[in-house]
Amino acid sequence: MKNVLFLMMAVMAVPEVAFAQTFEGTAEAVDGDTIDMTGLRIRLLHIDAPEAEQRCSVGGVPWNCGTDASAVLTSFLDGQSISCVSTGRDVYGRYLATCHTRIMDVGEQMVAQGLAIADPDAPESYQVANDRAKSLKLGLWNSEFQLPREWRAANRPDPIPTREPRAMAAAQRKPARSFRNDFGCAIKGNRSRRGDWIYHLPGQQYYDQTRPEELFCSEADARAAGYRRSKV
Repeated sequence: MKNVLFLMMAVMAVPEVAFAQTFEGTAEAVDGDTIDMTGLRIRLLHIDAPEAEQRCSVGGVPWNCGTDASAVLTSFLDGQSISCVSTGRDVYGRYLATCHTRIMDVGEQMVAQGLAIADPDAPESYQVANDRAKSLKLGLWNSEFQLPREWRAANRPDPIPTREPRAMAAAQRKPARSFRNDFGCAIKGNRSRRGDWIYHLPGQQYYDQTRPEELFCSEADARAAGYRRSKV
């Protein structure tokens, strides 16, 4: 009995931030350090990339460094499934996460290419990649540029939103569709042997034959738990 009580107390003592969420699926680049995974906005941890509209210059010639950073991140994603581990959200409601393809840490590679800067508290591998890119004059380090955070401060006078992110506000204006049946929530979340997390809606091709690991009442809940929508 004492052991049971000890375990219960130990579990209760674990800080909330210690519990991470994992999201898997294909994603698209929003800018050099933000991706969109089927409507889920994820901000890459430990890095800061130029904003999409930010410009730098090389030898006095203007360079759309923000656009190029987005393009390179797009090439890394390339329609393949990625895995992101998040431990929280920022003030904009985006999940803060480190993301990996099968072969690389996406954020670290952005730093290695010189198209993002490692945060001061980033892991050592990020700092090494940052120092190497700087010494080789790769990407931003071969240009005259303003630190992304300084550019935002100068060009966005109110960087901290006074209202909820647009996606969350839109959800409030238009209630999300609820999927229920006589037994409760009806969206089926299934985890395949290959590691794909997919959810099926009532009426989709494989809905009836799918054995769910989890059930959800809305697609937003399913995506937040790391599932992506079945294509058929």
